[in-house]
Amino acid sequence: MPVYLSPGVYVEEVPGTPPIAGVGTSTAAFLGVVNPLAINPAPPVSDEKAFVMPFRPGRPLDPESTVPKDFFDLVPTDEPQLVTNFEQFKTKFGDFHTANKTLAHAVFGFFNNGGTRARVIRVDALNNVASVGDALQKLEAIDEIAIVAAPGALEAPVQLKVIEHCERMKDRFAIIDGQHVTPGVSPDVNVAKGALAPSKDIAIFSALYFPWIKVFDPITNEADFVPPSGHMAGIYARVDAERGVHKAPANVGVRGALGLEYPVSKNEHDGLNPAGINVIRSFNGDIRVWGARTLGGDANGEFKYINVRRLMVFLRESIEEGTNFVVFEPNNPALWQRIIRSVTAFLTIVWRDGALFGNTPEQAFFVKCDETINTDGVRALGQVITEIGVAIVRPAEFVIFRISQLTGSAA
Repeated sequence: MPVYLSPGVYVEEVPGTPPIAGVGTSTAAFLGVVNPLAINPAPPVSDEKAFVMPFRPGRPLDPESTVPKDFFDLVPTDEPQLVTNFEQFKTKFGDFHTANKTLAHAVFGFFNNGGTRARVIRVDALNNVASVGDALQKLEAIDEIAIVAAPGALEAPVQLKVIEHCERMKDRFAIIDGQHVTPGVSPDVNVAKGALAPSKDIAIFSALYFPWIKVFDPITNEADFVPPSGHMAGIYARVDAERGVHKAPANVGVRGALGLEYPVSKNEHDGLNPAGINVIRSFNGDIRVWGARTLGGDANGEFKYINVRRLMVFLRESIEEGTNFVVFEPNNPALWQRIIRSVTAFLTIVWRDGALFGNTPEQAFFVKCDETINTDGVRALGQVITEIGVAIVRPAEFVIFRISQLTGSAA
C-alpha cells in the first residue's frame, strides 16, 4: 500500500487483465523408422572428388581432420527433433532413399502442403506397440504439438495407441492412415480402416484418410504410393494459417499428389462417409480432400466434424494458458469480473474470425462467473468456476439446391 505524505496528485500504474492469446494449432509430430545404415546426400564440395556421407551412429568426428565432414550422426531413437524444412530433416534422418521412404515422403508432403514446424521422432519399429508407446511418452512434454501422425502404421493396436495418446493429452489430434486396397476389391468401412475400432470418446480425437496417394519418387524417378497422413498434416497447417482452425480441412487440393491407389466412386463414398472415413478423391485429375469427419462419423454426435473438435481443443488450451494470472488471486467478485473480461475479449476475437455462429457476440457465446456458481462451499475449497458456452460453426457438408419448374410466365 503506497504512503502519501504531502498533498498532490499521484499517478500509479495498475496492472491490467492480461489478454488471452490463441495457441498454435499446426505443429505436427511424426513417428517413423530410419535405417541405421542410411546414406545422407553429399553437400556441394569445392574439389572434384565427390563422396557420400553414410550415417555412423555414435562415430566421433576427428576435429583435426582436414577432410570435409563426410559423416552425419543419425539421431537416436525416442529423441524428438525439431525440423522447420525438409533440408533440416535430411541432415538428421537422411533423404528419400536413405531414411525410411515412408517417413521421408510424409515429412516432405507436410512441408509441401503448408506445414512449417514438425517434431520428428525415430522409433525402432513402427509395428511395435511398446516402441511407439515409448516415443509418444517423449512427445507428452512438448506442449506445442497439435497434430500427431505415424505415417504407414497400419496395425490397429499401434493406431489405437496414437489415438489414445491424443485423447489423454486433450491438446492434440491424430491423423490416421487408411489401409491398402486389394486390387479388384471395392472398399467398405472395414477395408478402409482395417481392425481399428476405438470407442467414441477416443475416436473424436482422430481422423482417418483413405486411400493412399500417388507421388513422384525422386530416387527411382517413378511414381509410388504413400500414406496420406503427412500430406494431410500439411493441409491442416495450411488451412489453419489461411482460414483458421474453425475451417474444415476439406475441399482442398493435395499438393504433390499425382493420383490415388484406388479411385473411390460416389456410391462407394456413400458407404464410407457416415462412418467417418475421409475420402481423398479425384475430380478430373484434381486430387482433393473430400471428407471432414472424425473417426466414427455420425456416431460421434456433436464432435463428428474435425474442425469442431480441433476448435474446442484450441479454445480449451488458449483459455487454460491465458488465465494463469488467476491462480492464488483473492477469490472475490473483482476477480470474477477480470475473468469475464479476459475470456469475453478472447471469444469476441474468435467470433469475429468467423468461428462462432451468431450475428452478435451475445448470440455466439456466454461467459458466466458469479456467486451463483461460486458459492461459499466452492470458495471454501479454493475453487473459482467459470461456465462458458460457444456456438461453433459447422461445415456445409451437404449443399442442397431445390429446383422446381414454373408453369406459365414468372411475375
